[in-house]
Amino acid sequence: MTNKQWKTTSQLKKERQVKLTALLLFILISVCFFISLNTGHIRLSPQEKLITLFGQGTEQQSLILFDFRLPRMVIAILVGMGLAVSGAVLQGIVRNPLAEPGIIGINAGAGLAVMLFISFFATVSDAPVFVMPIIAFIGAGGAALIIYILSYKRHEGISPIRLVLTGIAIAAGIDALMIVLTLRLDPDNYQFLATWIAGSIWGSNWKFVLALLPWLLVFLPFIYSKSSVLNILTLGDETAIGLGAHMEKERRILLILAVIVAAACVSVSGGIGFVGLIAPHLTRRLVGDKHEYIIPISAMVGGLLLLVADTLGRWMMQPSEIPAGIIVAVIGAPYFLYLLAKTKD
Repeated sequence: MTNKQWKTTSQLKKERQVKLTALLLFILISVCFFISLNTGHIRLSPQEKLITLFGQGTEQQSLILFDFRLPRMVIAILVGMGLAVSGAVLQGIVRNPLAEPGIIGINAGAGLAVMLFISFFATVSDAPVFVMPIIAFIGAGGAALIIYILSYKRHEGISPIRLVLTGIAIAAGIDALMIVLTLRLDPDNYQFLATWIAGSIWGSNWKFVLALLPWLLVFLPFIYSKSSVLNILTLGDETAIGLGAHMEKERRILLILAVIVAAACVSVSGGIGFVGLIAPHLTRRLVGDKHEYIIPISAMVGGLLLLVADTLGRWMMQPSEIPAGIIVAVIGAPYFLYLLAKTKD
């Protein structure tokens, strides 16, 4: 077998592996989706769910499924996809396995902007939903710019460890500022902030789905088109420059894309962290290091992870619920410490 034939055979095997992984994840998401439809204080039988989905259920059953559960589940999947892809991009451009929008302060910047925006309205429901992703991007972009400036050194570029440590410091400062600003909020908006910090899927109606969906439909394919650039960036600056890549220009573009996607997700979900950390790592173990595989599979892993977390949160303490962000943090925090220890080594 020639070298060319071996490469072709190896590539075909990898593509089959990726397709099988995607199929398995799709099945898992579908199963979890069907289980989540019946997770809540009011139970519906499988037959009731099916007839309601086909428009034959009662008014109460339709209200439960279409107005309460379905939009929340769709939001969980979309947010999980967006945060996972954003994390994969950040890890690629700084070559640091610890980079993630929640850990390095991007989510906190978006949350601060959304909180300040909402404070101008009497209640959260009065705030214009479709403007909130833009407001979140302004906050997240400001935080990312500060982190980038503090992490950048002339003739050296961005230090991966310095970026993570700077991001953690900026996130801690923003979180402290948010707590101080809560003293000026009325009880309703204070409750919103507490829910946001905990990482609950609070934007649970179809307006929030429509507010988030266009951002993902536009920017996720754009990020995917940059897969080859990410592959080059992960080889290191010297190799990337030798291959003709404009390092800082491409890094800035990808950073902006990651911030946009993360901010849009945060605007409807709150401060959910660790999804962008866990999903890309699991994906690399499944399909390898090529970003044309990492990006779509990470999106599916992230969607599954957050849907499972939200479902568990609604099931474990009925009729109360545990925010999905807390469920993810229980998994993600020990994993982050493991990666931190591994990175030091």
